[in-house]
Amino acid sequence: MSNVSTLVKSIQDIMRKDAGTYGDAQRLEQIGWMLFLKIFDDRERELRTIRDNYRSPLPKHLQWNQWAGDEEGMTGEGLRDFVDNTLLPKLKALNGSSDRIGGLVRMAFEDANNYMKNGTLMRQVINKINGIDFNRSKDRHLFGDIYEQLLRDLQSAGNAGEFYTPRAVTQFIVDQVNPSLKKRETILDPACGTGGFLTCAIEHLRKQAKTEEDEQYLQECFKGIEKKHLPHILCMTNMLLHGIDVPSNVKHDNTLSRPLKDWSPAERVDVIITNPPFGGMEEDGIEQNFPQEFRTRETADLFLVLIMRLLKPGGRCGMVLPDGTLFGEGVKTRIKQQLLTDCNLHTIVRLPNGVFAPYTSIRTNLLFFTKGQPTTAVWYYEHPYPPGAKSYNKTKPIRIEEFDAEKKWWGEERDGFKDRVESEQAWRVPIDEIERRGYNLDIKNPNSPEAGPGDVDHLLPEYEKLLTQIAETRAQLRSALHAALTATADSRHSGASGNPVGAAS
Repeated sequence: MSNVSTLVKSIQDIMRKDAGTYGDAQRLEQIGWMLFLKIFDDRERELRTIRDNYRSPLPKHLQWNQWAGDEEGMTGEGLRDFVDNTLLPKLKALNGSSDRIGGLVRMAFEDANNYMKNGTLMRQVINKINGIDFNRSKDRHLFGDIYEQLLRDLQSAGNAGEFYTPRAVTQFIVDQVNPSLKKRETILDPACGTGGFLTCAIEHLRKQAKTEEDEQYLQECFKGIEKKHLPHILCMTNMLLHGIDVPSNVKHDNTLSRPLKDWSPAERVDVIITNPPFGGMEEDGIEQNFPQEFRTRETADLFLVLIMRLLKPGGRCGMVLPDGTLFGEGVKTRIKQQLLTDCNLHTIVRLPNGVFAPYTSIRTNLLFFTKGQPTTAVWYYEHPYPPGAKSYNKTKPIRIEEFDAEKKWWGEERDGFKDRVESEQAWRVPIDEIERRGYNLDIKNPNSPEAGPGDVDHLLPEYEKLLTQIAETRAQLRSALHAALTATADSRHSGASGNPVGAAS
């Protein structure tokens, strides 16, 4: 099916007839685990064709194609009884100690529930899902659209904080952070959601893979952590679709629930790419896992503190943060001071309104930093709307091609970005000015034609410099005019004392 929103809507319309699925959140969770089993089954079919000795971790009667594959198969009370009393209990009890894939499935289903009470309606939903073959390239790409639609529906269901990072944003961050397979770098997304950053990184690394050893390293080099059940199961499903055989490195956990001091140096990574939740508050007590000076319940701020801890020396991060972190005071100021002391915050890309619509209207920024050297200056780049556009929306989202200008301007970190130049979009702010501002990183573009009167602290030195230049120019003009008048007078005097014009010699 090509129209994903129609597919998801048709499934939800069937579920709405069921007395057990009384809200969108229940319907979406139900679709989530069903999609996982269908995609896992499609992946197993593929593995059986390329591996002679492949053995499924699932007993035959629990495999999707056995109980769900036949359109005329199990239905009604028999289907409901099987799902409630056999399928889900046995998936939750799978032995993962001897089989990593079995452990993965068990982890995926530890919080799964069957909300549907009508087995006939459940069969109708199953048959809709069976209309997709995730081994076909076209249908495989549909999954990204399906889970984006699920997340849109989650948002309207009132699950604040769940949103999909546009593909163009994940692609740009991964491209600029540029994880390396040759260097055997490790990658982490500590708030991985449905896996957008991780799948983008996997695709980035797969282009670099040359040998079987490279592919094997690619299977294991990343880690993801997701707090909520539905995004977690969708993330693991997404990993399967991107050729990760056993995505057991994607954990179902709250990254912030672990004390900061308990993260050991051995757990540090080379690359962190993430869009942590923002605009929300952590549960009571979570802030106690952090040092006194960094204690806050603002989720995005806590993740920034954690990221500084989890990067290796020389490690790189590209992340999304809201404007509030840039201009916030108090704890936010101390966190930013630590960031600028421990890391080189070399680039902030300021995104316009609407990039994350309809999930949030909060303005956002892309921060890029490297751990191990203090910041000497921050380069800003203001990302403009494409020509003719005044905002982004569902039908006209931000596109990766729009970042071509940033990529051309970017340059090399190892040479201190010496080739970067200021323009209407780009400007450089030295660290002493940031310190003078009290670590307020919300610095407006001074070069924009639409810029207002600007900041007094920034404009006053510029005004004084301009006055000096005017005085120097006036003095030069006065000197030149004096010289010209003197030369004219001398010429007249010389002409008056010589022969009259036209006189015979």
